[in-house]
Amino acid sequence: MADEDSLDFAIVVYREDETWEAEMLPVALVSDLDGLIHALRQQPSMNGTIGLVAVGDEFFVALRVFGERVEVFLSDIAASWDFPLAQQALEYLDVPVPDEDELEAILQDEETALPAGDLSIFADLGLDEMELGILSGDIDLLPEDVLSSIAARLGFSEPFERAIDSVFG
Repeated sequence: MADEDSLDFAIVVYREDETWEAEMLPVALVSDLDGLIHALRQQPSMNGTIGLVAVGDEFFVALRVFGERVEVFLSDIAASWDFPLAQQALEYLDVPVPDEDELEAILQDEETALPAGDLSIFADLGLDEMELGILSGDIDLLPEDVLSSIAARLGFSEPFERAIDSVFG
């Protein structure tokens, strides 16, 4: 579903020896939530891992994995009609995929994206619920830009940008 100009990516972020590290994950994981969670669990980290996924200019998903505990945040539930990852995120969160009438009501206000999941996913790292809500609701920002802003606020901008540049130049 992604066009050639869209930027789809998945990144794992973790702390190693008190330093943030970031690595690109296989692009196939942008449509496979279970595979993404599995990949995040494979990364050894004392503080858990963070997964950041951008799907074109449509939406993003943020995850935090601490052993068996997984927190998920989806930037826009309307994406669940067109993108497997968004649908899987809603299913994981036990949030029903909106029906046609609900989706129409959501899309009527094109100035707003309706997120789902844990808005406090990064609160312990310094990004509170209100900030995440404002960032994810800004429809003028591309998902990659929102994730870059989140990375900067959480203190791993440099490794995040390095990982992006390693693939997209």
